[in-house]
Amino acid sequence: QVQLVESGGGLVQPGASLSVSCAASGRAFRSYAMAWFRQAPGKAREFVARVDLYRRTSYAASVKGRVTISRDNAKNTVYLQMSSLKLEDTAVYYCAADRSGSAYVARIGEYDYWGQGTQVTVSS
Repeated sequence: QVQLVESGGGLVQPGASLSVSCAASGRAFRSYAMAWFRQAPGKAREFVARVDLYRRTSYAASVKGRVTISRDNAKNTVYLQMSSLKLEDTAVYYCAADRSGSAYVARIGEYDYWGQGTQVTVSS
């Protein structure tokens, strides 16, 4: 069993930058693909970004160029750095882990473990 704990959310103004982190338990972290999803009020959970065990990255079109996902296997941690934040980036951001390395990077059902989420609010 893997536990994922997100941190770093908060309230920022439009145009600001913010980083969120996800710490994972267990020694198998380096073998998992890790991703960030988000869910805004009244909307479905959506894919944001993913980094696989080879550090290849994928991004949703809505955030590409403004978001960077990275991982530190020594710390069992995955990061999401966000810049030029917009009002529509407001959501709960969830960390997820994929044991099998699915090719369907944006599909929620491909992920085996989920964190509890961290709130990111962009407001003026």
